[in-house]
Order: sequence, then structure tokens, then C-alpha cells
Amino acid sequence: REQRAMLDLLDAYFADDGDSPDVFVDYDSNICYDPDDFTRHVSPDVYIAFGVDDKAIRNRLIYLPWEAGKPPDLVMEIATADTAREDVEIKPGIYEAIAAPEYWMHDPSGGRYYKFPLKGLKLVDGKYQEIELTTDPDGVLKGYSEVLGVSVAWDDGVPRLYDHATCRYLESVKEMRRARREAEAWANAAKARREAEEVRRDAYAAQRDMTELQLESAIRTRDAEHAAAQAEIRRLRETIRHFENR
Repeated sequence: REQRAMLDLLDAYFADDGDSPDVFVDYDSNICYDPDDFTRHVSPDVYIAFGVDDKAIRNRLIYLPWEAGKPPDLVMEIATADTAREDVEIKPGIYEAIAAPEYWMHDPSGGRYYKFPLKGLKLVDGKYQEIELTTDPDGVLKGYSEVLGVSVAWDDGVPRLYDHATCRYLESVKEMRRARREAEAWANAAKARREAEEVRRDAYAAQRDMTELQLESAIRTRDAEHAAAQAEIRRLRETIRHFENR
């Protein structure tokens, strides 16, 4: 789960969901570090390389730094009981030797395997130095990644990326899709409300027009009846005068 979360973030925000031809994001595939012995390799849980030929690397199904032109820019290991010792004691030396600019170790358990929840190492003059971490009031650990331009965070066991420019966490593909579905549902509901309101307005206008027609008809009927009554009164008066003059 944690591996998938980090992979999704790197792929969505830095590789444009695989559409960037010069960004390679992968997991569990082999990175060879000895051109004379392909059996000497390491398989990070997640890694990313900028400025490389994504298609060429995928066609080889293996990452060869001397062919790609550079090592991965960032590698991350996710702690398990089986790999924890190797991740902490052996792999830092390997990644340092192939000159990977950053190596991050993430322990979902909070430190049961690594003895720490999160650690970042950056290459300085050929040697790894620890990246300073800060702890938020809610317990979230963060360390700034110069490679990514955002902070790598440990949030209740989940790896996340925090963008200081926007002061928000980057959302995973799953979260973005959920947000898009929610936005679409809200937009559809708003559209339905607008359409219902338009129907109500049209019905009110039709009723108003009908009422006005009925009122005009009633007025015409009243006027006609009034005219008929006046004509009858005049007839009766004429009849009375006729009999009086006889």
C-alpha cells in the first residue's frame, strides 16, 4: 500500500502519468551497478530518474546507469521485516556508490523495522548526509527533497509529498479521481437544481400568463354583460315611455 502510494505520487506529478518521455518511474525493477557483472543489482521499492529515455529503459526491463546516462535521482525503500537490515546497513553504501542523489527510507510501522519512521540521505561531495526532518504538531515528519522540490513526509505510516509553495499535500491519483468524481457529482447536482428552477420559473410564467388571459377574458365578459345590461335598460325605458305616451 505504501509503495503504491509513493509510486502514484511520483508518476502523477513528475512523470505526467507516464506521458513524460524523459522521466522514468518504476518499482522493484533491477538497477545494475557493475557493467561487468549484471548479477550485481539492487531493486528499490520506488525510484525516479529525470532526463532519461523512459522508453529505452522500459524496453530493456532493467536500469543501467551507464546506458541511461545517470543513476536514479531518488530511490526509496519501504520497510519490511525481511528487508529492514539490508535497507539500513547495505543499500546506503550501494546507492552512494552509484551516486544516487537521494535515498529515503520509510517505515510504515513508525520504527519497528528501521528504528525510525523516516530518514532521508542526500549526496554531498560523494558521501551521504542526513536530511533534516521536522515534526508537525500532528506528528507528521517532513524532510525537504531537493530532487523533487517538495518535502517527503511520513503521515501515520503513509508516505506523502508536501508542496511548500501551495502549503498542501500532493494528492494521489486515487484521491484526484475521487475529488474529480465529487466535483462532477456536485456540478451535476447544481445543474439539476438549475434545471429544476428553470422548470419552476417556466411553470410560474405559464401560470401567470394563463391567469392574465383568464383575467382579460373575465374583464371582456364583464364588459359585454355590462353593455348588454345597459342595452336592456335602454330598451325597457323606451318601452315604458311608449306606453306612457299612449
